[in-house]
Amino acid sequence: MQRRQFLAASLATSALAMVREAQAQNPAATGSREFYQIRKYRLENGAQTGLTAHYFESALIPALGRMGFGPIGAFSLNLGPETPTNFLLIPSASAEALVTVDLHLAEDAEFQKAAESFWTAPASSPSFQRVESTLLIAFEGYPKLTPPPGAATKAKRIFQMRTYESPSFDAKFGAVHGTDVSASFNNYRDGIGGTGSRQQRALWATFAATWVAFARTGNPNHPKIPNWAPYEAAKRATMIFDNNTRVENDPRGEIRAFWERMPLPATPMG
Repeated sequence: MQRRQFLAASLATSALAMVREAQAQNPAATGSREFYQIRKYRLENGAQTGLTAHYFESALIPALGRMGFGPIGAFSLNLGPETPTNFLLIPSASAEALVTVDLHLAEDAEFQKAAESFWTAPASSPSFQRVESTLLIAFEGYPKLTPPPGAATKAKRIFQMRTYESPSFDAKFGAVHGTDVSASFNNYRDGIGGTGSRQQRALWATFAATWVAFARTGNPNHPKIPNWAPYEAAKRATMIFDNNTRVENDPRGEIRAFWERMPLPATPMG
């Protein structure tokens, strides 16, 4: 047995024992709620990104589909200090099925063949830096994963950046994280966002109207903003929400390019 299969079997056995013990102690806690496994693949720019994308598309996601898992979510994080990182979200009605998924993958000949280039990459040029796996359970009030309508057709996405700097507290905090929550509901009374200043009220009204348009039609465009085109790699059109709300192509592109060139930071785990 290969070392990775032995480790997968050992970890799956341990996780399965914990899941069964938890369900035995409180069987009513799960009910009809789904379970989720989130896999985090830490990569380096270069060959690893293409190799992992091919592994997802040609080997792992098809194999998970044959095993009855779905819909599978695949996400790429390309900006920030811990990038590039790929995430895979695997939903299931059974926690046991999730913790034993690697055991079944090891028995899938079609998967093994499709994944060969990923798993046999040499140590001098590995296919990934690190893989982490987390097991979660759905919220009671939102028990099942519901993909947006555009997911099935791979519809184009939109991208936004909020650069509004609040005048509150002598403007010490700049563009404050989380103010989009009150803005979405046009709640301009929050202190951190500007305590009802003229510029805050105008921006909050624009932001809330954008969310309303998006919720109603799936299209965020409305008369208060310039045309918001879908995000494409060629232009990277981005809506900038600020006192002067506008569309920019590839805003702060030099920062994005910088992080794309950066290797992963050293960690205690290597």
